[in-house]
Amino acid sequence: MGSVRKALQVVLLCIGLVALAAHAQVGSVDPTIGNIAILLAPTRPTVYLPNSMVRVYPVRDDGAADQIQFFPLTINGHRGAELFSIMPGDGSPAAYDQEITTPYFYATRFNDLGATVEFTATERCGFFRFGFAHGPAKLVVSDLTAGKIRVHDGNIVEGEERFDGMAAYVYGVFSKPVQAAEDQHGTTPRVLVSADAGPLEFRYGISFISSEQAKSNLEHEAGSRSFEDLRDAAKARWNDTLGRIVVEGGTESQRRVFYTALYRSSERMINITEDGRYYSGFDHEVHTDARPFYVDNWLWDTYRALEPLQTLLHPGMEADKLQSYVRMYQQGGIMPTFNEVTGPVACMNGNHSAPWFADAWFKGVRNFDLATAYEGIRKRSLDSTLLPWRLGTKSPLDDFYNTHGYMPALRPGEKESYPQVHPFEKRQPVPVTLGNSFDDWAIAQIARELQKPQDEALFLKRAGYYRNLFRTDKAMMWPKDEAGLWIEPLDPKFSGGMGGRDYYDENNGYTYTWDVNHDYAGLIELMGGPQKAEAHLDQLFREPLGRSRYEFQGKFPDSTSMVGQFSMGNEPSFAIPYIYDRVGAPWKTQLRVRMLLDTFFKDTLQGIPGDEDGGGMSAFVVFSMMGFYPVTPGIPVYDIASPVFEKVTIHLENGKDFVILAPGASRQNKYVEKVVLNGKPLDRVWFHHADIAQGGVLELTMGDAPNKSLGAASSSFPPDKISIHPEDYK
Repeated sequence: MGSVRKALQVVLLCIGLVALAAHAQVGSVDPTIGNIAILLAPTRPTVYLPNSMVRVYPVRDDGAADQIQFFPLTINGHRGAELFSIMPGDGSPAAYDQEITTPYFYATRFNDLGATVEFTATERCGFFRFGFAHGPAKLVVSDLTAGKIRVHDGNIVEGEERFDGMAAYVYGVFSKPVQAAEDQHGTTPRVLVSADAGPLEFRYGISFISSEQAKSNLEHEAGSRSFEDLRDAAKARWNDTLGRIVVEGGTESQRRVFYTALYRSSERMINITEDGRYYSGFDHEVHTDARPFYVDNWLWDTYRALEPLQTLLHPGMEADKLQSYVRMYQQGGIMPTFNEVTGPVACMNGNHSAPWFADAWFKGVRNFDLATAYEGIRKRSLDSTLLPWRLGTKSPLDDFYNTHGYMPALRPGEKESYPQVHPFEKRQPVPVTLGNSFDDWAIAQIARELQKPQDEALFLKRAGYYRNLFRTDKAMMWPKDEAGLWIEPLDPKFSGGMGGRDYYDENNGYTYTWDVNHDYAGLIELMGGPQKAEAHLDQLFREPLGRSRYEFQGKFPDSTSMVGQFSMGNEPSFAIPYIYDRVGAPWKTQLRVRMLLDTFFKDTLQGIPGDEDGGGMSAFVVFSMMGFYPVTPGIPVYDIASPVFEKVTIHLENGKDFVILAPGASRQNKYVEKVVLNGKPLDRVWFHHADIAQGGVLELTMGDAPNKSLGAASSSFPPDKISIHPEDYK
């Protein structure tokens, strides 16, 4: 009987774990995590369906604000840019209480107004339900930019907003007749709406094509369906999306952090196709296409982790997103890095669509036009300017880069002589050189795939340009002037003006020294070998700021959540803890990654260590909590770190499962003692993308003491050097 009882207990435990895992999907998402920023932009408790046009949140200063200004009917891209608005009362900000936030449903109460608000969404439609306890319904519907808005036929709202050379349209229907008075608030039109006491519903469609298309979107997606029906459908959609990854073990708090990160990793890019058509901000035409068209991507932030995560989970959609970039190039003549619904955006630096194309291709995503993509990224590298926050043709500084192999810096006190340089963003010579070296390496890999040997040789040579800024006596990346002389005096912790932009970008020289994703082997050789590189890595996490935190953050507001000189709050740092795998000390990767997750990613209002950046940071969390990470986009392998959960099941789009088993994983048992892949022991801490794609089981034996021999031999290091061929590692 004892054995039967024990077996029954095991079965019940397994049932409990499965039930907990199922609940821990949408029910474990907390959209308020990070709603108070460390310094810059907070996250928002946004209601949306994955990759969809309608995205709504309460507009307020941050999660601590006691008033809501209004609710947008959607947003149009980077860091918000709200379109249209609706608000109970007279449109003034109002204090709120009893807020409920989920990915699929939002609700709050305005005590002074005697009003309640509920919201849910479809892909192109929104549905508000208002309650008014103290008398007749009153609310305001507004444009937020130049445009027009009106109520007609008793309960129908039509509006248009014009921005950046294009327009957005809304077509909405109130659930009962309303009285409407058109008004002007400053320079924008609005409508004051009133109705009889009782509930008032407002359902609407959004379009970037026309008001008629907005009406069609509303009829097709919402029609006469009830609020509860649409809310439940949205919840089911989120459970399907989040359920692609099922985690077991860990704490409730860790599951909230994980699934909230996966939710934030599911917002972009945005599918703006409407009934087989889309408006393109790249040529300002309406196109008909059998494939969906996606916009709103910030590749400087997202190529490192977000796009690799979506390539893993949703390769079919990823192919459509990549083909959308091909369409953008065909329509606008430039391969974008940042883009929004309005078109290409001059933002940050680099040609980072190149590693995204390469990464997806070498992971088996093939349903896009690689030859045209190559044409676009090649042109962007050779014929367009590399200057930060600029789009357009080459400048004399680009000619210098192509001839000498680095972007030159101004000497201290020297005035800028080239008008093409952005007056605030400056030249950023080190990240421009390093980032484009990596991008050109990715272009070389695609050139080889397309059998273009001359191009492959050219871009492999350019991939080595990062070496021109490595200063051996400092063991750091260091700016040079046009004469090839090192910039002096220079403090790599603090020089360079606001954000270090005279020499670096948002981060200092300590971060950018390691930003050589495609050739860590070459970087480590420049540093004097694995032992010296390991010592430099150790010192990165220990090096003091050298000044007060107040003074440091005043100049480097993007470089937050510091550990020594390491910044957890900015994207170029994401791969750094994994570099220990390349110097024979994987146990330090396990130690550092687990410490960073435990320290900086919490289920609190301040639980994001820096700007979340459209899913860029959240995807780092998803990967690292699962226990692996795509260190070099373009090379189809993953580094193993320290899984937070005892079991992770990834349900792949091809119907297969990849399972990670890490029994006993905990804050104490953070070290990987043994690695077994599909029953075969490994002496290394990395595996192939194909190992996931084919389905299988990765078993990790966890312990509280490091296994310093695992992955210590140079023959077991992860493959990332300039001469690598990604096809060899499929």
